Parts: sequence; C-alpha cells; structure tokens
Amino acid sequence: MKIILSRKGFDSGYGGIPSPILPNGEMLSLPIPDIHSDLKFHDLHISEKKNYVELITEIGGNKIKLEGSGKHPIKEIGCHLDPDIRFRTLKRNTNWKGLFGQSGTAQSHLRNQNISIGDIFLFFGWFSETVNKNGKLNFKYNRDRSFHAIYGYLEIAEIIKVNTHNIPAWMHYHPHYKTRHTTLLNDTLYVASKVLSFNNNIKGYGTFQYDPKLKLTKEGYSRSRWNLPKFFKQTSISFHNENSWKTDYFQSAAKGQEFVIEVTDEILEWSNNIILDSQSS
Repeated sequence: MKIILSRKGFDSGYGGIPSPILPNGEMLSLPIPDIHSDLKFHDLHISEKKNYVELITEIGGNKIKLEGSGKHPIKEIGCHLDPDIRFRTLKRNTNWKGLFGQSGTAQSHLRNQNISIGDIFLFFGWFSETVNKNGKLNFKYNRDRSFHAIYGYLEIAEIIKVNTHNIPAWMHYHPHYKTRHTTLLNDTLYVASKVLSFNNNIKGYGTFQYDPKLKLTKEGYSRSRWNLPKFFKQTSISFHNENSWKTDYFQSAAKGQEFVIEVTDEILEWSNNIILDSQSS
C-alpha cells in the first residue's frame, strides 16, 4: 500500500495567497486559476449565501495571480477544481463521489510508482488562519505565519484512463475529462471509494477541520521545512532522499506534485488517525 502526499491549491505562482482556514476551522483549499476553464470561481460555493469570489475578494483583493501572465480579475477567470472532494462546493449529481485527476509528467510519476486501488491521497497545500473583522474575512496573521498543512483525502476505488474508457456522464464536468482531446493523452481520473476500507462509517474522501497536528511545516520555519515524524526515515518518499533529512527538519521538495510514500505500519497508523480524527462536519 502507498500514501501519496499531493500538493494542491493556491500557491505563490498560481493564486498568490494562502488558502484560508475559516473561523469555524474548515480548511478550504482554493483551486488554482485556469484561463481555459469554463468553470468560474463564482460557480463555487462556501455556503448557500457565499461564493468563492466573495471570499477571495475579502482576503486577497479582486485580482489573483497566474504565473506567467500577471494578475487577472477574479470575476472573469476560470478555475481548475481538482481534487473535487468537498460536497457543498457545487450542486451534485446523485451519483457523485470524490474525484481527482492527473496528467502529464505527474501522472507518469504516479503510474511508475504503481499507484493502485486502495492507496490513499493526502492532499496538502498553503494555508493561513482567518478571522471575521467588521463582517468580513481577514487573514489572522501576516504571511510569515502561513504554512503547509494536510487538508483532505481520497481513497482510490477506481482508476480510469480518460482516453480509453467510456466515462460515466456524472464525471463529464471534471477538468481532466474536458481536456481529454489535448496532447496530454495520459489524463487519468482517480475515483474515491464510497466509504473507507478501514472504517465503513466514514466516506472515502473529504476535507478536514483544522487541527495543529495537520501542519506539515515546523513551527517557526519556512513552510517547505516540515516536522515529519522520525519513523518516516524508515521508508522512501519519492522526489526525496536521505539528504532531505536535516538536523531538525525535513526539507520538502520545491518541485513535484505527488510525493509517494511506501507505507510502514507506523505510517499507516499515522495516516489513518489523521483521517479519522480530522473529519469536517
């Protein structure tokens, strides 16, 4: 079995601000901007009364960064909703389950690592806590207090190669289905299990309520310097080697989206506990 630490959401190049941890503790990963997508940020909802444009404007202004082409008006630009693991974000088909797509070199890496049914993605990204001030959402701290944190998960029940399968209609909205005619012929969809294999009372996908144990970044360090448990030294993590372990932190790779971990008993227990203890309401 494998665990995949998967980097997703706004970063310094795409979006330009951290994703927010809402005052109620919900971790809301902001999908990266995509000028080719017909799905807009105003189509995504935090609640019945508030969409993502309203939230992003409050915490970051009315323009967002897109690496290589400057800043774009948030009301006009599309977004790449992937992974899609939060039920309330869109109006859902009754058949809907969590989905994650990958393509290009990142998908080739997952294939070469023999990712298969039963493996688990733990999604992480750049986060900062927020507070309500005068009826609007604001970041609680400056950027120095932002960090990498795990915000969600997906246990794989099915792996679909988009260009070689009859894709069920309920998946057609997904960006990796919509790009199936591009040159990235290895577009692949990872479909979540209905419930977890190790706890059938919990969905096989979802997002987390914030808890400090979800932080990867070591306190007081830059966000790419992680405080991984020492038992991770007993295994391999793709894109990393023994030199990634420094005296008092783990230096995560600047490049790469999918960090594949060979599971030990201790790592499996660590991953399971994160999922079981951090469920969003």
